Amino acid sequence: MLKNRLKGANTGHSLLKRKSEALTRRFREIVKKIDEKDGKSHAVASFSYAEVKYIRESAKVAQLKVKAKTEKSFELTGLGRGGQQIQKCKDTYQKAVEVLVQLASLQTAFVILDEVIKITNRRVNAIEHVIIPKIENTIRFVQSELDEMDREEFFRLKKIQAKKKIRKDIEDAIREAGQAEAAPNIMSAYEEDPDVIF
Repeated sequence: MLKNRLKGANTGHSLLKRKSEALTRRFREIVKKIDEKDGKSHAVASFSYAEVKYIRESAKVAQLKVKAKTEKSFELTGLGRGGQQIQKCKDTYQKAVEVLVQLASLQTAFVILDEVIKITNRRVNAIEHVIIPKIENTIRFVQSELDEMDREEFFRLKKIQAKKKIRKDIEDAIREAGQAEAAPNIMSAYEEDPDVIF
């Protein structure tokens, strides 16, 4: 039963170790995605904002009013290229906000994964450094007790055999002595009889 528990603990340890490695791999992937998305979105938004500032500073006050149609209508964005750049900056920042929402979900997953990895690693360490050694020590103790009981039983059986042999030897000696006394000697009978003469 203890050996089965030890085997189960070793199996659980290896499974938790693999789970921890898989979670760590996923954790690194999320960190990589966060770095990529965060860096790209901030860079694009910053460049777009810099373009708007540059164009706005270099734009002069319009002196002529010209009606022109463009493929995209930029309502309420002013005249000239400055309005288009502001609209482009607005679109870029909207995309950046969407990316930030994705980043927030990735960071939530990041925090959850971090906590799960810590819990899994604690379990792996507990199994590796507490449970498995405890079971192994119990198995060694039980094995040594069983070995001691076997030695005691062997010694007891040897003592019983020695006592039986001594008892048998005594009984054999008594039996031989009893048979020697009980059996008459034919020659001794003639010695006591007086000689008969005819």
